[in-house]
Amino acid sequence: MKEVFSKRVTMFELFYDLVFVYMLSQATGIIHHLHHGVVSLTSFLTFIIVMVVFLNSWMVQTVYTNRFGNSSWRDITFTFIDMMIVLYLSNSFTNVQNYRVFFVVAGLLSFTLFLQYIIVLVRSSSTDDRKIASVFAKILGFRTLCLLIGGGISGIVGDLIALIGVDGSWWAPSLTGKYTRRHPIIFSHLLERLTLLTIVTFGETIVGISEYFSKDSFTGWSVLVFGIVAGMFYSYITEFDQLIEEHQRGETGNRLIYLHYPILFGISLVTVALTFIHENEANPYFAISCLYGGLLLFYFGIMISRIYNRTNVAKDSLINYLKLGMMIIGGLVSLIYPIFEKTVIITVMVIVINIIISQMTIRQQSKN
Repeated sequence: MKEVFSKRVTMFELFYDLVFVYMLSQATGIIHHLHHGVVSLTSFLTFIIVMVVFLNSWMVQTVYTNRFGNSSWRDITFTFIDMMIVLYLSNSFTNVQNYRVFFVVAGLLSFTLFLQYIIVLVRSSSTDDRKIASVFAKILGFRTLCLLIGGGISGIVGDLIALIGVDGSWWAPSLTGKYTRRHPIIFSHLLERLTLLTIVTFGETIVGISEYFSKDSFTGWSVLVFGIVAGMFYSYITEFDQLIEEHQRGETGNRLIYLHYPILFGISLVTVALTFIHENEANPYFAISCLYGGLLLFYFGIMISRIYNRTNVAKDSLINYLKLGMMIIGGLVSLIYPIFEKTVIITVMVIVINIIISQMTIRQQSKN
């Protein structure tokens, strides 16, 4: 099969992403509520499950569109149906009593994805495409059944069945390489879609720090807090816009997809942490741990992505370890001095140093 290297991101794909703006707001809201100064373990686990369900559904839909989508009326109809399901799903995990509803509706979302691959399986004349469609249909069929059955059974048994479906369908695509390499992903399209999703996630962070910019709360510290977010965004764009090679050959897209999970989870953790670190009722050690836990996840994802870089610098592990080392040192110092002002200054310094390291990488690239 002839490999394709470019595909335009359509307006329908961008329209589809709009519902994820609302979804991210609702999901992040799960870990915005403190109990005795910390977020409960139940809330954290719920947040992880909800994010995995949404992000995995988004990833599967994006990969389908990348390989098989053609903006037909069939694809557009599925897009609109999925958008309505995601909107409803975003309002179905506000409390424990609604978990059953969440599982059932998530099952319906999986079912629409399952149907799209079944259509490819039935209509495609390509043996490779039929094999790809078959394996993804099995994965999505398994998740659909687990979620619908789990949603229909109350108690721990139903929860376990649903979670088995979520977990299994999350890691199963990583085992499909022997099929998907026969119809490689259009890397530039997937990269653009993931970059846009990350920007949407950063948008939620901007909304989260907006409280620092009111008439009564704006200070010099507001500027530094914004500097943390801006520095993270600059670090991401430096890697994924300036250093990465967009025209990869024979890629399944799995690595690029999975490395974005820590990036997206990291941004969400930083979003809530930047709210917590100046709240008196928040445990300062917990808030700082969330902040630097999120930063470590974020930079870890960027570190993995360096394998796609255009130069031999991508193989230089010293740069990766140096960046992560700065994160760890910054986190430890902040925990020793758990004060809002010191935490903000230290965090800004760490991010600026990492940006300087990235710029040194770019300059080295230009010399090669």
